[in-house]
Amino acid sequence: MSWSRNPARDGEDLVISRRRLIGSLTAGGLLSGCDRLGENPLFRDILFKAEDAHRLLQRSLTDRMALAREFSPEQMSPVFRTNGTNNPNTPAYQALAAKRFADWRLVVDGQVARPLSLSLAQLRSMPTRTQITRHDCVEGWSAIGQWHGVPLKLLLDQAGMRTSARYVVFHCADLYGERPYYESLDLIDAFHPQTILAWGMNRRMLDIGHGAPIRLRAERHLGYKHAKYVMRVEAVESLAGIHGGKGGLWEDIAGYEWYAGI
Repeated sequence: MSWSRNPARDGEDLVISRRRLIGSLTAGGLLSGCDRLGENPLFRDILFKAEDAHRLLQRSLTDRMALAREFSPEQMSPVFRTNGTNNPNTPAYQALAAKRFADWRLVVDGQVARPLSLSLAQLRSMPTRTQITRHDCVEGWSAIGQWHGVPLKLLLDQAGMRTSARYVVFHCADLYGERPYYESLDLIDAFHPQTILAWGMNRRMLDIGHGAPIRLRAERHLGYKHAKYVMRVEAVESLAGIHGGKGGLWEDIAGYEWYAGI
């Protein structure tokens, strides 16, 4: 049997298919945002139950290190929406923001040989990757923005990943009710060259609405994987014992699929 498929096009088709589904649900008055998506049984059943097949298909069709499309400055969106949490507004976060995050530290720990505690200035002094990419939200909107940040691979290499590590968990400053926001990636995506901890956006320091002081950019994934307000990066052997055990807040509470590759 012969194959004549374009892996990049397949990835775009997956995004388009998701948008069409979301659009049809929205037209029926069923949705008003990411939190409402998880309340719709039809959405969950259709969009999120083929996770294993989706991951297998995606990774069999494309090079594991293949890059997401990057764009020119002229193609950047005039407006890049904020969604989800626009400000954690906890006393601890407000204290950090009041000093422009001078006292903030990123902790890298867990299944590593050399735990790290890094200031924002230290992160900015490390080799920087700049990339102009498209953010695709499950709500059906997209925007193109420029991101400046540290490749996650550099931090994980510096910390010295133990052979027991299988996933990387991103613990964040924002809360949904009493639930802390978090997300996770496997090592394939954690070490992808376009997976960065971004401290800047569109040639400026990251603002609070977009996730200051740093946010995850995992460009081969849908937008809900791009955790904002990252405080801690933890290498773990299993996701089972972390919060709801499904690898992320929306995965835990709304049935979102853990693998959101595009």
